[in-house]
Amino acid sequence: MKTTLLLLSCAFLGCAQDYKLEPLTAAPEGLPAAYASLLSSQGYRVTGPKGAWCEVWFRKSIPGVTKPADPSVIFPFGQGTFLGVIRFPAGGSDRRGQTFKAGLYTMRYSNYPVDGAHQGVAPQRDFALLTPIANDTDPNAMPGFDKLVTASRTSGTAHPCVFSLEPPPGTAFPAVVKDGDTDWVLEVKVGDQSIGLIVVGTVGG
Repeated sequence: MKTTLLLLSCAFLGCAQDYKLEPLTAAPEGLPAAYASLLSSQGYRVTGPKGAWCEVWFRKSIPGVTKPADPSVIFPFGQGTFLGVIRFPAGGSDRRGQTFKAGLYTMRYSNYPVDGAHQGVAPQRDFALLTPIANDTDPNAMPGFDKLVTASRTSGTAHPCVFSLEPPPGTAFPAVVKDGDTDWVLEVKVGDQSIGLIVVGTVGG
């Protein structure tokens, strides 16, 4: 067991130059009981030039729906599905440059609307919206788009606090890899599903 953890740790630490991955083997502190049975104890800490940037725990498995017919939608998850939690030890920011306070947030799945206001945001429409966990008490809820957007604004941002999801650009899991000029992607396997979560980046960067 110790050998396995050592090898895992080495794999985490060696996968990026500017941002590194460290294994976490316990659920986050302050996790409400309602989430405890759903969340994997295996987590991921992403560290950067200034130290720990974020810590991420996904569900043990994410319930899916039928494969999307829309080619701009990648993942087979229902609107509002709880994906996991993310913690920012010293505050964070999304790819729009919106900043938010340190704390533990839920991540829920959604697609941005097909309208002029979101033209060119990303080639795929898959995103995780963050909500302070104190304001999101039921992991089994499936909030509609408008309700989820409103809840995500309680992060203290003018717009919903949004993190892009994409097919992982790499094939080694878990890893944090650079994608383009500014984006850093956390690549993981959740059950049989490969997920890429852009944890650092800039829109249009």
